[in-house]
Amino acid sequence: MEKPNAPSCDRNREPILAVLREHFAGRRDALEIGSGTGQHAVYFAAAMPWLSWQCSDRVENLPGMQLWLDEAGLPNTPAPLQLDVGGAWPAHRYDAVFSANTLHIMSWPEVETLFARLADATTGDAVLAIYGPFNYGGHYSSDSNAIFDQWLKARGAHMAIRDAEAVNALAARAGFHAVADIAMPANNRCLVWRRG
Repeated sequence: MEKPNAPSCDRNREPILAVLREHFAGRRDALEIGSGTGQHAVYFAAAMPWLSWQCSDRVENLPGMQLWLDEAGLPNTPAPLQLDVGGAWPAHRYDAVFSANTLHIMSWPEVETLFARLADATTGDAVLAIYGPFNYGGHYSSDSNAIFDQWLKARGAHMAIRDAEAVNALAARAGFHAVADIAMPANNRCLVWRRG
C-alpha cells in the first residue's frame, strides 16, 4: 500500500500551525477528528512536541494514516483511533480538539452529533479549533466557495459548506464560547472556541 497524499494538507499546514501554536500552547492532549491521510498529524505533532496528538477517522482511513505515523516515528502520536462521530467515542478526555475540512463532508445531523459528543470527550477548559470553508449570514464568502459548494452537493446531497452562525450555536450548546475567527488562505477560516 502506498502512503495516501492530500496536496491541500501541504498547502494549508503552515497557516493552520500558526493558529494552533497560539491556541494549543497550554494544551497537552489533542484529539484530531477526521485525520484523513495523517499528514496534518505528523506535521503538527512534530512542530508541537509538548502535545500528544491522537489521530482518529473512519476505519477505512486508518491503514494509510498508520503509514504516515510509522514513517514519522514520533513519540507523541499514539496509534490512530477508529472514530465515526455517530459511533463509539474514546472514554479519554482531551484538552484540545482539532478538525480540518470535515464539517462540509459530514451530513448536518453528523455535525450536530459531533458537537453534542464533545462535552463528554473534553476537559472543562478544552480548546476546539476547526478549519475549513464557512458561509456568513447565509452567503458565500467568495465565488470559489460558491463553486466548491455546488461541487460538494453534486457529489453528495448531504454535503455543504456550513453557516458559521449555525456552527457557533452548536458549539455554544456544547459549552464552548468563541475566541477567534481567523481568515486563512483559499477563502477558508479557522474557528476557535474554548470550553467553560
